[in-house]
Amino acid sequence: MPETRSAPQDRSAVRSLLRLWPYVRPVRTRLVSAAFVAILASCLSLVIPLVLKWMVDGPVADADPAGVWLGALYLLLLGIAEAALFGFRRWLVARPLASVEAEMRADLYRHLQRLPVAFHDRWASGQLLSRGTTDLMLVRMFLAFPLTFLVVNAATILVGFGILLTQDWTLGLVMLAPVVPLLITLGLFESRYFLVARKAQDQVGDLTTVVEESVLGIRIIKGFGRHRSQALAFRELSKRLRSTELGKARLLAGIWALIMTLPELAIGAALVLGTVQVADGSLSAGTLVAFLSTALALRWPVESIGYLLAMSQEAATATERYFEVMDAEEERDPAAAGAAEPPGAGGGLVFDSVEFRYPDAPGGTLPVLARIDLRIRPGETMALVGATGSGKTTLTALVPRLHEVTGGRITLDGEDIAEMPRERLRELVSVAFEEPTLFSASVGENVLMGAGERAGGTGTGAELGRALDIAQAGFVQRLPHGVDTQVGEQGLSLSGGQRQRLALARAVVGRPRFLVLDDPLSALDVHTEALVEAALRRVLADTTALVVAHRPSTVLLADRVALLSGGRIAAVGTHHELLCSNAEYAWLMSGAGDEARHGAGHEGDA
Repeated sequence: MPETRSAPQDRSAVRSLLRLWPYVRPVRTRLVSAAFVAILASCLSLVIPLVLKWMVDGPVADADPAGVWLGALYLLLLGIAEAALFGFRRWLVARPLASVEAEMRADLYRHLQRLPVAFHDRWASGQLLSRGTTDLMLVRMFLAFPLTFLVVNAATILVGFGILLTQDWTLGLVMLAPVVPLLITLGLFESRYFLVARKAQDQVGDLTTVVEESVLGIRIIKGFGRHRSQALAFRELSKRLRSTELGKARLLAGIWALIMTLPELAIGAALVLGTVQVADGSLSAGTLVAFLSTALALRWPVESIGYLLAMSQEAATATERYFEVMDAEEERDPAAAGAAEPPGAGGGLVFDSVEFRYPDAPGGTLPVLARIDLRIRPGETMALVGATGSGKTTLTALVPRLHEVTGGRITLDGEDIAEMPRERLRELVSVAFEEPTLFSASVGENVLMGAGERAGGTGTGAELGRALDIAQAGFVQRLPHGVDTQVGEQGLSLSGGQRQRLALARAVVGRPRFLVLDDPLSALDVHTEALVEAALRRVLADTTALVVAHRPSTVLLADRVALLSGGRIAAVGTHHELLCSNAEYAWLMSGAGDEARHGAGHEGDA
């Protein structure tokens, strides 16, 4: 199951929420205006008890019907003004807060694109999706409601208690009695609710991961009849989330019961004491009515504190989860490119004492690649051969800097790739992976993604046609809308061989100076493979290429072959030289030949 990340211990809800300020700053005027309008509307509601006091002690006591109707008119106008102000507050915040959420989501997406592959290897996709959807929704709700009303209700309570103490200080002190126990209880509630809120949000991310994997892997689930086990796994995660949500509900119910009970007891005590004072003539009936009306008007601001704090805690944990991703370090480009070596000293693609180990590898473990020394001359094609798990795919991923070397360096025409801006590096180097990935776009858009800036930024119809011809992707013309056909999510509407041919077309469409191909023909049948190889020879003649190969037919595309064994380059030579001089290479080629003849697939590199 996906791992749930633990919440940081040295946390503060206020400190977390303050990190939203850069996003809130552009709309701060509207938010402040909305808070001011809401405070004004809330304070208007506190004027109503004062009008009632005037009515009871005046027109009612004097039996003046005209005065009663005038008081009723005042109450109506106050109610209309209060409703209008609250409606105006909602209008003030609706559009700006939607833009805040959209901006945060856009920043998260941009940041994810710039994070290294190692980050995406560690994080479950569902955790990232939940941060960009559920968590940002919680943040927007906090900015729209709790943020404003924590301020509004605090101001209302202060003004209200000032009115209560002014009307009768003894009754006011009775109403203030629950304040200390409420503050202590709210402090305990805040710390406990944070933990359970964070746990629930992490579990939502885990559940999202399972749903996404089940949808993308539906063919495997159905093919192996695993729908029951997947359903049980989903149900187990759902039960865990339900249990956590019930824990949140119990905490909220407990604090709400306390917040409602203590003020009600205080109001009851004030009612009894006030009635006694009215009976002995020390307090007017109008004052008691106004006092109790004010106390009742303060019920919602007081009772909502628990609910508002709960929403604030959820927003704080959502903000923490959001910035956990935003704080991850992006891929860095050098400030300035280093001086290139003379072309004759390091032309082509050169691996100079390259070493690599994964960032999260345990200390003391051997590197995946150790002291790789290899030179591919300008215009030369080098085949890379090795057993499964020897590090071929890892080595090819170092060239476009999908992973960073941990020792040595790689140069392109004498220039260290670590000193190149990634944008420029990836204009020079084009890649095709063994597992082709297509996007929910048209065939043409998927292929032209490989054009980049090399073809003027968009590519042309001629370049697209040339790339499809090289990849022997004539099947595109038989699709319902040709190159404009939508391939669907992950390109699963196409066969594996069709997806691989489109991925190869994407790699060659921009006429790259350097080409890295990770076993690009593994999913093709023998006849299609021969046609693709024939067309690919023309491309390889004009580029410097590194090609991971498992079949002898693919190896024969190369000028030379490098054997990777145990994380090192064990031998370099032509295909025929290595067949005669290296037993491991001869064994690998024999096995690959058998696999090709029997139509069997091979496992990808780790």
